[in-house]
Amino acid sequence: MKVTAYNRTEAVNYARKWALLRNPDYYDFQNLGGDCTNFASQSIFAGAKVMNSTKVTGWYYYSLLNRSASWTGVEYLYDFLINNKLVGPYARIVSGERAQPGDIVQLADSSRDFYHSLVITEITPEILVCAHTYDALNRPLASYTYYTARFIHIEEVRKW
Repeated sequence: MKVTAYNRTEAVNYARKWALLRNPDYYDFQNLGGDCTNFASQSIFAGAKVMNSTKVTGWYYYSLLNRSASWTGVEYLYDFLINNKLVGPYARIVSGERAQPGDIVQLADSSRDFYHSLVITEITPEILVCAHTYDALNRPLASYTYYTARFIHIEEVRKW
């Protein structure tokens, strides 16, 4: 297995292109609990160019009925990125000051239940994000109401 760079530019370009639209290659989960993590996964895939098709613990999307929980679920995406030791992207938690464009930020409520995934698209020094469910194109992270945030820094990508 080889390790390659995560293409942050491709991830950001994808997020900006599809922030206010829906890519017809993917199901829109807007009415099934929200589309935010599906959109974040699509953006990560644009920068990683590889999925992990391991049943149960992988990260993949082939169709509505053939996808991993980590592709569309906030906590499942976090678990995959932080714990992935096989093919695909892997990440670590960083402070907001260390986050970069192409990284993911997840928001939590006062119960510390994480409920929303956003793609960081720019740091100006303000963090700007793109997202689905509540569609956003380069929206300031500071304009969201949330209790806490975790910043998921995508390190690299493993490929066969």
